[in-house]
Amino acid sequence: MAFFLGIDGGGTGCRAALADGDGRIIGQGRGGPANINTDVEGAAVNILTATAQALEGTGADPRDLIATLGLAGGTMTAATERLAVLLPFARMQIVNDAVTAARGALGTQDGILAAIGTGSVFAVQRGGDLRQVGGRGFLMGDEGSGAVLGRALLSLAMRAEDGFADMTPLLQQILEELGGIEGIIRFGNRAGPADFAAFAPRIVAGDDPAARQILNGAVAELRHILSVLQENASLPVVFVGGLGPVYAARLTEWPQRPALGSGVDGALLMARQMAGAA
Repeated sequence: MAFFLGIDGGGTGCRAALADGDGRIIGQGRGGPANINTDVEGAAVNILTATAQALEGTGADPRDLIATLGLAGGTMTAATERLAVLLPFARMQIVNDAVTAARGALGTQDGILAAIGTGSVFAVQRGGDLRQVGGRGFLMGDEGSGAVLGRALLSLAMRAEDGFADMTPLLQQILEELGGIEGIIRFGNRAGPADFAAFAPRIVAGDDPAARQILNGAVAELRHILSVLQENASLPVVFVGGLGPVYAARLTEWPQRPALGSGVDGALLMARQMAGAA
């Protein structure tokens, strides 16, 4: 019997689902971060952890699985090649998580996916052709993401301490918690995307002037991205990810619709298509 594995992995964690030959999900699992742009080996460990949970009690062997992995950093060829040799699956394809998220969210319908969580990535589908943009990591991209919001907050706190920006209660709190500018620098030198993203809730849930400034800037940037992807059309936008609802409430210029399925659903669909089973 054929078994299909779908993996959806990002900067905060990864999810796995195992399906039988009829497409019925028979196992699920979770693991830690799976961003291969920042940590290939760690992603491999977490993917295997999630896979092992999904396989429990099914009798399936990971060496027999046909797998599609939608991962943050999945556009980086060197990283995908390194990851592939660490995984035991019989057949696999590794793509960016935007691809699997878009397949799950849009199905075969035209539309735009805005996946915004710890990182961010976007995709537009027209007539079955899927184009992905973004997803380049929080140092070089990931517009509007939790990691980018958190990094902006720490940067603004240091600017305020230097007198180049207005000090606010939130910025003062950040400085006190992390030990001033030197503490923020130490934190930044060792922090990963999820560490920066941990500050994002203070930005989106608070009414601090600094939080409003950062969030308003992110909304403006995402409005520009979506406008370019629309190409003067009015395609429906599907917002997903932990910060998806935050931006959906602020970017109402275009029609919106809920996702048809998840990134795991999209990965499973692609795995079955790879084997000619869907």
